[in-house]
Amino acid sequence: MKLRVALTLLLAAALPSEAQPDEALARARRLLMRVPLVDGHNDLPWQIREAAGGDLARYELRKRRTEGDTDIPRLREGLVSGQFWSVWIPSGLEHPARTQLEQIELTRRMIAAHADVFALAERADDIERAHREGRIASLLGMENGQALENSLGPLRAFHALGVRYMTLTHGRNTDWADSATDAATHRGLTPFGREVVREMNRLGMLVDLSHVSPDVMRQALDVSEAPVIFSHSAARALVDHPRDVPDDVLARMAKNGGVVMVTFIPAFVSAETAAWGKGVESLIQAAKSTEEIGRIQAEYAKTHGPEPRATLAQVADHIEHVARVAGYDHVGIGSDFYGGGPMPVGLEDVSRYPALFAELIRRGWSDENLTKLAGANIIRTLRAAETVAARLQKERPASTATFEAQGVK
Repeated sequence: MKLRVALTLLLAAALPSEAQPDEALARARRLLMRVPLVDGHNDLPWQIREAAGGDLARYELRKRRTEGDTDIPRLREGLVSGQFWSVWIPSGLEHPARTQLEQIELTRRMIAAHADVFALAERADDIERAHREGRIASLLGMENGQALENSLGPLRAFHALGVRYMTLTHGRNTDWADSATDAATHRGLTPFGREVVREMNRLGMLVDLSHVSPDVMRQALDVSEAPVIFSHSAARALVDHPRDVPDDVLARMAKNGGVVMVTFIPAFVSAETAAWGKGVESLIQAAKSTEEIGRIQAEYAKTHGPEPRATLAQVADHIEHVARVAGYDHVGIGSDFYGGGPMPVGLEDVSRYPALFAELIRRGWSDENLTKLAGANIIRTLRAAETVAARLQKERPASTATFEAQGVK
């Protein structure tokens, strides 16, 4: 018996470290099998549109794919319980509302085609129900308020189609809100922009402040009666990138009750990657496809060298910073997997979430705070927005405000 134990210990010592059992990873997996993991942002619908013309049979989500970062086998391996599918549209489209409708239809068709795996979710209770059923709760998140075409009627129609958050801007300003990556023209929100926020509160649609300027962040927090979210952002104190969230805004999240969902995008979490990408950022923001983004980055690398790789540890640094400043009740995960380029080392695709939680376990995170990060915070935030909406719908009717009447500052 003693000889067998001694041989076992000797063999374990001789094995490479990666072959030995990883208790932190095992604990992370046990946790994520028990509690919902809800990611705030994944651009798979646009990837299906580009790569397969929206043909789900051609894209074959049920097989482990050699390209892209998202498919059903890897979602299962990553223990994902809920996903806000981004129904993104680029800025500057001639027919933004039509393209937005196409993206919503494609995403709903994707969910229905895999009903044994995905469950359309429109309320917080739906996320918890899907988790109990072993399915992935699938919510719709609009990314780019340009799709409204300066009208509140489309906003209500998109909500009726299942959209549960809207990112107010994308890479460029709308006519009523400033983008983080465009020259400020409105000093934040215009009067109509404030009305958009108020009507989103009445509907129960989460106000997403990723992509907006710091002035819009602050003004939206002033106006909103419901918790807001950042569906895919990081901490500006760690990386001075315009897409990241300043500490004064993070500090306001506790009073607001919302959640900052930390992204994995390399340029937002790594100062080295951000410095490399500063020259190419304006070119990327004008791109109309992930394929075009890839081409732009490849050309840029020819003259500036390869893009520095971000790391899983850097993502964990941002999560910890948000937790320190905003509070453990106000941090979540918003990866922004999009199939368009290398993600951080260790977080290459949707199978890798347990590795991130294992890193936080090694840093001393409790199961209680890991549960909040995984999904409890965003579920609570959505439920709070539903409660506010129920009250506001009793207090006021649908807004009839128009962009033309309210104008801009």
